[in-house]
Amino acid sequence: MKKRVLICAVIALLWLQNIYAQNTYTNPVIRKYLADPSVIKANDGWFYVYATESAGLAIPIYKSQNLVDWTFVGSAFTKAGRPTFVKNGWLWAPDINYINGKYVLYYSMSVWGGEWECGIGVATSSSPSGPFKDHGKLFTSSEIGVRNSIDPCFFQDKDGKNYLFWGSFHGIYGAELSADGLRLKKETKFQISPIEGKNRTLVEGTMMVRRGDYYYFFASAGSCCNELNSTYHVVVARSKNIKGPYLNKAGQSIMDHFSDVILQGSDKVKGPGHHSELIKDDKGSYWVLYHGYDVMNPSDGRLLFLDKVNWDKDGWPFFTGGKPSEKSVKPTFSATAINDVTAFNKTYTITNSGENHYEIHAPVHSSFIWSLYNICGERIKSGRSTEVQELWVNDIANGIYVVKVNGVAGKLEQKIIKVDR
Repeated sequence: MKKRVLICAVIALLWLQNIYAQNTYTNPVIRKYLADPSVIKANDGWFYVYATESAGLAIPIYKSQNLVDWTFVGSAFTKAGRPTFVKNGWLWAPDINYINGKYVLYYSMSVWGGEWECGIGVATSSSPSGPFKDHGKLFTSSEIGVRNSIDPCFFQDKDGKNYLFWGSFHGIYGAELSADGLRLKKETKFQISPIEGKNRTLVEGTMMVRRGDYYYFFASAGSCCNELNSTYHVVVARSKNIKGPYLNKAGQSIMDHFSDVILQGSDKVKGPGHHSELIKDDKGSYWVLYHGYDVMNPSDGRLLFLDKVNWDKDGWPFFTGGKPSEKSVKPTFSATAINDVTAFNKTYTITNSGENHYEIHAPVHSSFIWSLYNICGERIKSGRSTEVQELWVNDIANGIYVVKVNGVAGKLEQKIIKVDR
């Protein structure tokens, strides 16, 4: 008996070490040039990230189930369908959204130094993988009267109104969009951040978030693209009115060049910034993707990083330590809640319906016997049910377990994992 207990203990220890490794990640999550990321959870349940044009890819696309493990999908635009409204222009800082049944991709098109010729375009697709059909420019800098009109950010307010925010170090502006998001409404432009001033605390890479009573204006300041000399960092201000004024914790306005720094470089990462939309996981935690330079390999360019956004008691966002993490616990999503599944059969299914909660489903009016076993083959709990059985595992130790189902409709054995996150 003692020998059996010792074997189980050793197995459990090895398993816990393996589980820790499985449930943590190391930054960067994609070691490729993926600047200015934008992310969406698509209707197929996958997360898709889009980034600034690079390596011949007119906006590269990757997909993931957990924001950590990514698979290359392709390019948003075909060679023939690539936007052309700026001669020799590059596609920067995409912003992906789902509006009225279509995936809508806003993008900047620019050349270095062409601050009055650059502009914002829009494209649509029925699939997050593309290809996207270009609808051309929404406007150029000269047409809208905003120098260096780049870095679009779509925002839909809770009243259903659509907005586009954009701009750079010559001011951040907003304007209303049509219901389909493909047209800017006339005479709706407003300014929320300053143009050049003596303090030079100017921003770009806008991301707007509504949480509680506040609109949060996230942006990036500093130099984005100078490898180890990059000073990019993330700042925030907030307002109860979408048009501002946006204030920092001290009540000072961003129009007067005041904001709060929440993420900056470290001895490992330089120039973190231009973060994505905030994604909420199954535990209610918020996550963002952003770019940065790996100090050990700066020539690799701006790589893709992932970190959790926390909120203090006064509703202000912050990053742990104020710097990019090296290793962290992964986000919690239903797709990763069962990490080791043998198989489903057509008769019985076992699904994860929340943290520490599973459900066994059988055909209508069908009764069955179920049992839960640990990895040493010892039965932990069992019972008899009809159609549906709730299975709570919050009262057992972390580990790998096997659920066995036996009834007139057949049999099923499936592994589940209990982890307190």
